[in-house]
Amino acid sequence: MRPRQFDLIAFDWDGTLFDSTAIIVRCIQAAVRDVGGRVPTDEEAAYVIGMGLMQALAHVAPDVPPDRHALLGERYRHHYFAHQHDISLFQGVLPLLHDLKARHHWLVVATGKSRRGLDEALRHVELHGLFDGSRTADETASKPHPLMLHQLMREFGVEPERTLMIGDTTHDLQMARNAGCASVGVSYGAHDPQGFAEYDPQFVAHSVQELHDWLRAHA
Repeated sequence: MRPRQFDLIAFDWDGTLFDSTAIIVRCIQAAVRDVGGRVPTDEEAAYVIGMGLMQALAHVAPDVPPDRHALLGERYRHHYFAHQHDISLFQGVLPLLHDLKARHHWLVVATGKSRRGLDEALRHVELHGLFDGSRTADETASKPHPLMLHQLMREFGVEPERTLMIGDTTHDLQMARNAGCASVGVSYGAHDPQGFAEYDPQFVAHSVQELHDWLRAHA
């Protein structure tokens, strides 16, 4: 068997493993509408996916005053938790993860979600046995700051050159670069992949199957 190139593989969640981009966009728009702000376009709302929630909402709704940010966050959570079970893993994600586990990679999640949100999602799709660790935006610095990856690498004793970050946004790829790690982008999530080149991903996958094939050959 070919030696592994990466010991630790970190996945973003929304838009990379979980088919949630459209619902997140609608929930952001509904929350901003609820507090009287200018409702962002689909593109504007999708851009902030991957950031920590409050950072994302402040960015996408600059006309909402800071004293209403807490309410804005509450309204987003209200809409999201009402629809979280309407969404699921992208087709092909489970075989991909099982294949990587069979090769004895450590698998972790590095996400802009909250701990509550990630745990709810993991319970819903019954993935607890597949991931060895995770970091959420309310536990550490938000993307693209590299602290999330630094903490995961320290936890597993893995060096940056043995770590791969996989994500659907420029925030994910910039975080990987900031942490000194390799990255792979996926084009089927929140961000236009034309913006990925600046961050030098090793590959851009246009489907889960393409991602699986690349990982099988290169990870």
